[in-house]
Amino acid sequence: MITLLAMPTPYKPQTLERLLQSQGFGSRKACRLLVESGRVTINGERYLQANTLFTPPTLTFNVNGEDWPWRQYLYLALYKPAGFECSRTPQHHNSVFGLLPPHFVERGIQPVGRLDADTTGLLLLTDDGDFNHAMASPKRHVPKTYQIQARHTVSDEQIVALLAGVQLHDEPAPLAALAAEKQSDTVLELTIDQGKYHQVKRMLAAAGNRVDGLHRLAIGTLRLGEGCLAGLAEGHWCELDATALHQLGYTAV
Repeated sequence: MITLLAMPTPYKPQTLERLLQSQGFGSRKACRLLVESGRVTINGERYLQANTLFTPPTLTFNVNGEDWPWRQYLYLALYKPAGFECSRTPQHHNSVFGLLPPHFVERGIQPVGRLDADTTGLLLLTDDGDFNHAMASPKRHVPKTYQIQARHTVSDEQIVALLAGVQLHDEPAPLAALAAEKQSDTVLELTIDQGKYHQVKRMLAAAGNRVDGLHRLAIGTLRLGEGCLAGLAEGHWCELDATALHQLGYTAV
């Protein structure tokens, strides 16, 4: 498991308009107008001067009647539905960014890797570039577990091949699954740690079968339906708590 350390940052006082801008609530001018129109409170108190100084991180903004704690970085889990693209400029479907609050999108949050439009399940998003790279890079070997609906019956020979390694086009060496377990004749749970392009679909094809449905169950030991992801409904998001971040090998200091 990769351990990332979030080094402590010496926070300096900032004006209210700059703090709001850093959280994605718009340009400085737009944030100034939010404050001056009385639509912002900080820790329960209303301020009308946009140049009032505050020091993060123990701030909760209430903007237009909704509370949002200040965050240096965002770490989110989204239960991605089918029919959504992991792109700001989708070609054929809706964008996953439409499932998030607009100010999260405005502050530059990005998917950690991508899921195809027809793939469902766990998708991480963040505006922390180092964290994104560490989670998504094939060189980091972060395990990802998928539930596969196969087109044909999954044979024991196919399981053996997936665990031993199958050769994919343009790959220098065979790629092996960390785990492969049949749930039924045509349902397979597969764990990989390389993260190559369309890897699960290509591996199953190389083993002599086809993927008709794909659902990501887990990243590392962070799994849909467990911990802070318990009860997370399809199409909804939640912020990752400290335990969830630790499960991904991230330790806040």
